[in-house]
Amino acid sequence: MLFRYFFACTALLAATTDTRPAAGNEPPHTVAPPNIVVIFIDDMGYADINPFGATRYKTPNLNRMAKEGRIFTDFVVSSAVCSASRSALLTGCYHTRIGIRGALGPKSNTGLNPAETTLAELCRSRGYATAAFGKWHLGHHPKFLPNRHGFDEFYGIPYSNDMWPLHPAALAKRAKDPKAAIPWAALPMLETQGEHGYRIANNNIQPADQEQMTKQFTERAVSFIKRNTEKPFFVYLPHPMVHVPLYASEEFRGKSGAGLFGDVVMEVDWSVGQILNAIEDIGVERNTLVIFTSDNGPWLSYGTHSGRATPLREGKGTMFEGGYREPTIMWWKGKIPGGTECDQLCSTIDLVPTIANLIGAKLPTHTIDGKNILPLMTGEPNAKSPHEAFYCYYGGGQLQAVRNERYKLVFPHSYRTLNGHPGGTGGLPVGYQQAKMQLSLFDLDQDVSETTNVIDEHPDVAQQLMAAAEVAREDLGDTLRKRKGSGIRPAGKLTDQDERLPLLWQ
Repeated sequence: MLFRYFFACTALLAATTDTRPAAGNEPPHTVAPPNIVVIFIDDMGYADINPFGATRYKTPNLNRMAKEGRIFTDFVVSSAVCSASRSALLTGCYHTRIGIRGALGPKSNTGLNPAETTLAELCRSRGYATAAFGKWHLGHHPKFLPNRHGFDEFYGIPYSNDMWPLHPAALAKRAKDPKAAIPWAALPMLETQGEHGYRIANNNIQPADQEQMTKQFTERAVSFIKRNTEKPFFVYLPHPMVHVPLYASEEFRGKSGAGLFGDVVMEVDWSVGQILNAIEDIGVERNTLVIFTSDNGPWLSYGTHSGRATPLREGKGTMFEGGYREPTIMWWKGKIPGGTECDQLCSTIDLVPTIANLIGAKLPTHTIDGKNILPLMTGEPNAKSPHEAFYCYYGGGQLQAVRNERYKLVFPHSYRTLNGHPGGTGGLPVGYQQAKMQLSLFDLDQDVSETTNVIDEHPDVAQQLMAAAEVAREDLGDTLRKRKGSGIRPAGKLTDQDERLPLLWQ
């Protein structure tokens, strides 16, 4: 094992500080700050891996990660949709605060504002090597790409793998009408070069290319880890899977016995094993934090090609628990207690302030919304959620719910649902129905499925959460109430002078 000596860290690194007397005239030193790996799956449901209840296929590497680490049963994202969720993880802010909403597509001229400070930039400020491999989805034009946001390396796709003219739904549409317009450009594979450059590694991804994505991104992440034994590293691995359309490599097709979705999950599980093995191969497992989670819940309309959120209500595209509560595991040998569980409310927005404290990085002066959850991660006795209130924003800025560690107040709004009907088959979706939600209070400790409205039994709790919602509306707005927030910062905008990513429209 190569020991890496680095700068003095903050008090939160006291647990890793070598306090032995220095030999001779050698100065005392600290153990290197921890390496960070974030594995971010796309559209994975709460019940899609064995540690969270999946039984149709095996996830042995995630089982190992849970046995040696800690699972989080109330870990949530900022919003149940791709770009919004990713922006929150990387900035520590509610997506609404930084102007990122929904899922940015190839016709979008917006992206993550360069003025925002990302987790990669915080790590780089402390001497880390930084890399991202997979799906970016925070703006595809050059000014928004990962190398403009603190990543030394990026290899991946600029947005979702279904924003693609070869999506099964697009092919079915063209089969009926060969002249039908398809609203997608060819999907490219990008590789950044230096702080501002990039190249198009593949300008027209084909199904055979998608089959290799999980393997390819994993291999690049492993190579990056093994190339950085002399300095701390941050790896962001946002896999395009298990987002539709589903693809698995030849080694995993048919392996699960549970259809293509099971095969894809098993390949994702293999990827996790490769990352853990690489960390152990270079001997830094006691100085590396690995976080596994997802950007939002399952896309239920795709049925057999979708995951499951059991026992949670609904899925992706809603702020019911099935949409934004994610299966989460954290692993750090010697720091995170193995085989343990945390049921306290915490979120992806908490990763930025927590990791900043761990590595001694200075947080930006502008407002962030996350909290330090290190006591929850390390299993500190009696550690509690740092969130007195968590705001559930969706759509164009609708505050659909507000919750605390136990209770959730849901405001009247429209939402999509299958209403008990099955989803589609063969990679094709079925249509959603629209339903109306009334003002409701749910006791998530007793009713995680959000089935029983207890607002009449707990009017005091409802009032407390209504007051918290007013604070949110003043700060972040609420389009349901036609309110504009005072604390919202703009997303990045493409100007006429900015370079544009060339796209091949079909």
